[in-house]
Amino acid sequence: MKKLSVSLVAMLVLFSLLGSLVMADEHGDMAKVRVLHASPDAPAVDVYVNGDLTLEEVPFKTDSGYLEVPAGTHDVEVFAAGTEYAAGEGVLQADLEVEAGKAYTVAAANLLESIEFVVAEDSMEVTEGQAKIRVGHLSPDAPAVDVGIIGGDALFSGAEFPGITDYAEVAPDTYDLEIRLPDGTQVLPLEGTELAADTVYSVFAVNTVDSLEVIALVDYEAAASPDEMPTTGLGTPEQSQSMWLLVGGALFLVAASGLVWRKRFQ
Repeated sequence: MKKLSVSLVAMLVLFSLLGSLVMADEHGDMAKVRVLHASPDAPAVDVYVNGDLTLEEVPFKTDSGYLEVPAGTHDVEVFAAGTEYAAGEGVLQADLEVEAGKAYTVAAANLLESIEFVVAEDSMEVTEGQAKIRVGHLSPDAPAVDVGIIGGDALFSGAEFPGITDYAEVAPDTYDLEIRLPDGTQVLPLEGTELAADTVYSVFAVNTVDSLEVIALVDYEAAASPDEMPTTGLGTPEQSQSMWLLVGGALFLVAASGLVWRKRFQ
């Protein structure tokens, strides 16, 4: 019986260490990356990271949601959807460096003949009880614009393509906003824009100037736990994989216990 107890304790310790390693691998030294297709005349695209197909048939005005990726430098290449992969032959390629614990938006912007990456670090914090917002000017033929209250003060002034402003904190409320030229001429009304407390937003102006529209994305919600954020993609193990590994460890522990019992009574 003493021999059985020692064996069980040893296996429990091993199982605990296994679980700890899985959790450390899943949450340590990781960054979050969100990809946005903002090139108005580009077709749907496939995105490869370090040579692996990561996002498939992504259409214009679509974002990937946050994906988890190990910290470090990654080779990101964009191809027209369905194109056979060939290293270095994509319509767009860049080495993306990301830091552990940080989040990023990577937008494919501009017209196809001049397509480029626009990269910005996203905020994952906000003052309690406040909302936080920034704007991205990703309309390739639109002039510099202001964003502000209709008939009132500008929240952001002189936003130019291809740029993303700093964040501004505002009281949570529903705002009647507008995109306008510096002389006050309205370009696009954004009435009824609701900004919730404890939430961070990025609002991107996309498409050509004659078809201007916006994409509003949530960067961070204080009420959401980290595990609720999408984490698949970019070659990173899914959360479910760690669960299966833990279950497998538990089954191993049960099986091993049975072997010890049989050996003891044979």
